[in-house]
Amino acid sequence: MADSSTPLLRVSDMAVDFRTLEGPVHAVEGVDLEISAGETVAIVGESGSGKSTTAMAVIGLLPGNGRVVRGSIRLDGQELVGAPESTLRRIRGGAIGLVPQDPMSNLNPVSKIGTQVAETLLAHGLATPKDVDAKVVETLAAAGLPDAAERAKQYPHEFSGGMRQRALIAIGLACNPRLLIADEPTSALDVTVQKTILDQLDRMTGELGTSVLLITHDLGLAAERAARVVVMHRGRIVEQGPARQILEDPQQPYTQALVKAAPSVAAVRLRPEAYRSTPATHATPATPAAATPAASVVPIVEPATPGGREAARRENIVEIENLTKLYKIRGRKDDFAAVSDVSLTIPRGETVAIVGESGSGKTTTARMLLKVIEPTSGSIRYEGQDVAALKGAQLREFRQKVQPIFQDPYSSLNPMFTIERIIAEPLEFYRRGSSKDRAARVRTLLDDVALPQTMLRRYPSELSGGQRQRVAIARALALNPDLIVCDEPVSALDVLVQDQILTLLRDLQTEYGLSYLFISHDLAVVRLISDYVCVMKNGELVEAASSEEIFTNPRDPYTRRLLSSIPGNELDIAS
Repeated sequence: MADSSTPLLRVSDMAVDFRTLEGPVHAVEGVDLEISAGETVAIVGESGSGKSTTAMAVIGLLPGNGRVVRGSIRLDGQELVGAPESTLRRIRGGAIGLVPQDPMSNLNPVSKIGTQVAETLLAHGLATPKDVDAKVVETLAAAGLPDAAERAKQYPHEFSGGMRQRALIAIGLACNPRLLIADEPTSALDVTVQKTILDQLDRMTGELGTSVLLITHDLGLAAERAARVVVMHRGRIVEQGPARQILEDPQQPYTQALVKAAPSVAAVRLRPEAYRSTPATHATPATPAAATPAASVVPIVEPATPGGREAARRENIVEIENLTKLYKIRGRKDDFAAVSDVSLTIPRGETVAIVGESGSGKTTTARMLLKVIEPTSGSIRYEGQDVAALKGAQLREFRQKVQPIFQDPYSSLNPMFTIERIIAEPLEFYRRGSSKDRAARVRTLLDDVALPQTMLRRYPSELSGGQRQRVAIARALALNPDLIVCDEPVSALDVLVQDQILTLLRDLQTEYGLSYLFISHDLAVVRLISDYVCVMKNGELVEAASSEEIFTNPRDPYTRRLLSSIPGNELDIAS
């Protein structure tokens, strides 16, 4: 082991290039970085800034067309640049652990969880075939998985997102590494699961004395979990220092832009002063769940003109009443209620957000509204029409007026289509305009979502996660819909792009009177975009009120727990 005064990891003047058909791309240039033993350092920056490339260079997992062309990477004094592959294989997993971003694509879907943990233990000689099963259970239990012996026998698809992330943490820390690289380890998880995972990670790394290199676009998380923050932009480090100092008093213009764009629960609703000429409508104040059944907690729009209920109906683009979705579970007598007796309305031209933990019924509610799945009971009315009864031409018209933005940009885009064809597909399907008109519309949409025209001929595999999500948003906007169902539309985006997309959605809403059903686990984003918030738990609606009421005076204990779990919620990093 090196002297305690020597950094565990020292990266000096590192440059990384990627070979492409158009010539070399300089992805990282002149990076200097140090991490001491037991220290947590966070790298923040927008998509394409070089965060993950820097981390993958350290662990020696750059793509085949990438290589370190200059500089030094030393772990405990040992030079890793140019080291033999046999040496790097021993270091990977042993001295340096990795928790990658997407647990579903980084776990083998045809191997049991226990088998995948066992591979790591056996490869590094930390278990024998005789005792490996016991060590697997011990490792999974240490990562916070309940019933570890049973979980080891299951496959990744049988785990929730949080459980899969715990399994990756178990694999990453199985060999007690001296350095753990955590690449966006909780970006797709809801706030309560995120806090549980991060607390577990802190506990395990604290007990092992492991240093952590945390890659994240969440500035609140960086401030809360890291001792130091490194800010990258276009492959270079532009600023680094103590976490709170960087986020509360940024010096560089790029860092200032990042901090300004970061969503915060202390921020105000994104709304121009002249957003409407009439007073905003209000949700009925929610009462505590103990006093009022969840089904009666409904945001009801107050009619702006006389006429009672009929006037209110004209103000609502969607009315959902007593919606229930039951699933039959094999080996279980009772049906599983994914959504139970939910009632809510979406006022025309406004944004209703649904928040809650994974499995709370948010996405199931949205899928029923989109008529992707049919409800077991209850009704959904769109502009006064019963959605369940729509067929033929009426259904085609409905699908043009109601468009989705899906959560996962990796699976929602056809990998065989170019970006131009993906965005043009709905225009072609509904025969909107001539081919020349469609091409012009596609280019306009690319501008709207801040993508360069050079993206037109590319394929989804050639884009970053954030760029893919912007393509998905452009496709949803192609038909000029009246209602957009946004299922985690910015969860994969860094704060600058988040800010652009949220501002874009607001501007489109202002210009065209769009209505949004906005589903998100990111409460800071919900605070910025929503007029009303509906809180769901275990398929039920437990609280519904205006955004201002929910965030300043939450009534239900579950809502208060969600708000208290937001990373960096005590930091006003958006001011």
